[in-house]
Amino acid sequence: MADSVRLSFWLRGFTEHNMLSLYERVLRRFPFSRLAPAGMLRIHALDYSEAPVLEEEFDDAANVPAILSIIQEHFHNDCSFQLDCCWDLWYYGEDWSLKPCAVSIAVFGPFFESPWGEQIQIDLGMDFLYLPTPNVPPNPRALRSNIRSVLHLAEDLQRILPVEKRTLWSESGENLAERLQEALEEED
Repeated sequence: MADSVRLSFWLRGFTEHNMLSLYERVLRRFPFSRLAPAGMLRIHALDYSEAPVLEEEFDDAANVPAILSIIQEHFHNDCSFQLDCCWDLWYYGEDWSLKPCAVSIAVFGPFFESPWGEQIQIDLGMDFLYLPTPNVPPNPRALRSNIRSVLHLAEDLQRILPVEKRTLWSESGENLAERLQEALEEED
């Protein structure tokens, strides 16, 4: 059964006053898809059980100033701001090719119920994008490229954010960093 892969960050000194500038750093560093550049901004109040208070489409998810402008108009410390977009990864359909893959980049206000108490969470899609999968012809180069994309993103964000804790995990609770490392070693 495929699991969703997530990269979570807990940040030192995170407040409602620096929340947007930290989110801006993440968005400016993220490698948005060139194949499918559109995105959808969703703003949730209090927790995810509530319907979004806003959903706004963007032709270009990399247009960070436009996204931040909308967020500032609707900013509250009990909201989450989530940009659903894509990044380009190797994907197996009928064959291996570079395709836009869904990703979600969220920042949680101090008074929003985040899933694990983190302030930033990036949902990187399903684990079959990063791990060998039964019934799929192996392509070590493609998997290695996808794994390196995740690790590079995690390291980049670690450098530009005041990170207290960082976790790469899957819904099953497995330590995904170890599984990715094992997959890299197997493919070498």
